[in-house]
Parts: sequence; structure tokens; C-alpha cells
Amino acid sequence: MRIDLHTHSTASDGTDTPAELVRNAAAAGLDVVALTDHDTTRGHAEAVAALPAGLTLVTGAELSCRVDGVSLHMLAYLFDPDEPALLAERELVRDDRVPRAQGMVAKLNGLGVPVTWEQVRRIAGDGSVGRPHVATALVELGVVPTVSDAFTPEWLADGGRAYVEKHETDPFEAIRLVKAAGGVTVFAHPGASKRGRTVPEATIAELAAAGLDGIEVDHMDHAPDTRARLRGLAQELGLLVTGSSDYHGSRKTCVLGEYTTDPEVYGEITRRATGAFPVPGTGGA
Repeated sequence: MRIDLHTHSTASDGTDTPAELVRNAAAAGLDVVALTDHDTTRGHAEAVAALPAGLTLVTGAELSCRVDGVSLHMLAYLFDPDEPALLAERELVRDDRVPRAQGMVAKLNGLGVPVTWEQVRRIAGDGSVGRPHVATALVELGVVPTVSDAFTPEWLADGGRAYVEKHETDPFEAIRLVKAAGGVTVFAHPGASKRGRTVPEATIAELAAAGLDGIEVDHMDHAPDTRARLRGLAQELGLLVTGSSDYHGSRKTCVLGEYTTDPEVYGEITRRATGAFPVPGTGGA
């Protein structure tokens, strides 16, 4: 089985619609794909409706969190999307995205970059606006060559010249909320240091003690030595180890199935979840 547990659609900052994403996942030879848009489950219904036969969909979301001044992302799988407390927290995070993006546009204007809010809004389309949309605007203007090059201290990285904070959930609270909604939590790309400061291993241990289920080890932003270190940490803490592409369509260079999750780990994730269940494809539209 080929299992990719971290992808994005136009419901957040990917370039494939949810329907296109599941069709592309099947074409890439995946057996299981998780749709984990940022702080939203809005793309799930479309993905389910278009799900090809032979492909299983894991519903989820990537939650924006912050601890001790460091941003981190928490992958949440197979939770009840209508559970009131978790839904309210996701909406709080999502609603703060617009003023945050507008603030980044203002900072870029102050740096002499002629980006406009209308341009960023056009790029985001119906998705939840975020830094990748602002980064894409910088690419369109020729300020940086790629979206990844915008995530530097010079521009949009945490603490960068055009960075603006937004509401982010305490990760310990995120774990509690997801568990209460019957879901499973995996710390996304915990060693992605090129994105900014990372959470220390002592904090990961505290998150594990609070109920964190796993960490995403095999990821494009982790060098081989980082993967080895995180794999050892996961074994020490009794955490599941996942691998995923973090696919964003044409917005990033990663491809579907670039990194995958062991079927036994996937099986354990589904066994732990009670809020929702994987959806087998029956041949969608």
C-alpha cells in the first residue's frame, strides 16, 4: 500500500481542487490519501464525491498552533468535523487569516513591494487565505523566484520583515480538542528548521505525555540526519512515525506520494480514531 497522509487543496493553499486532488492521487498510484487543509474541512465533501474506486480518503486538517513563541502545525485525522469545541477553535483561527494577510500586504508595501490585497485575494480564490498566497504574489511580481524563497527572514518567515502573527491554538489544547472529537494527532514536519524556529525535543516529549499520537518524520523539509534523529525520538517516546508529501499542487515542488506512511502505522491511526472513518472510493464523478 502507498499511503500519503498530508495534502492540501484549494480549500486552503493548494492549487488542486479537492476533486482534482483525489483523482491525481489515484493517478499517482496511491492507495490512501489524507486531505489536511489548513484549519478547515471545507474540501472533504467534494473529495468524497469525486473519490475514485481503489482510493481511500482519510479526512483531516492541519491545525495552526503556537507554543512558547514558536509556530507549529498539528495534523488531525478522522475527527468529528461537527464537534462544537474543535469547530469553534478552527473558525477562530481561520477568521484571523484575512486581517493577518492584509497586514502582511501592508508591511510589504512599506518595504517597497507593490503587492495588493486584490492580487492576494485573487490567488487565494475560495481558499482560506494564508502566507503561501502572499508568497505566490511575490513570485508573480518577480520579487522571489519560488514560493519557498519567500519563506525567509527577508520576507515571510516567522519573525521576518513582512511577517504578521495570527491567532494560533496552544498545541496541548489542540491535542485535547482533537481527542475529544475522536481524532488522532500527528506533529507535522517538527524539524523543518528552514521555516523558522522549531519546537525543542523536551516540548515534543511533553506533547507526547499529553496524548500526541505521532510525528511526521519523512518529509521534504527534513534532511536525512533530521529524520534519523526524529525516528529515534519517536521510538523513545512511543510515538507513531508517519511520512507524507505535504502536497500543494503546483505551489510547491513536492509530488504526491514523495514520502509515504507504513501501512501498519496507518492501521494504528485508524484503530485509534472514533470520530470518523476512512472513506473507500467507489468511483466518483
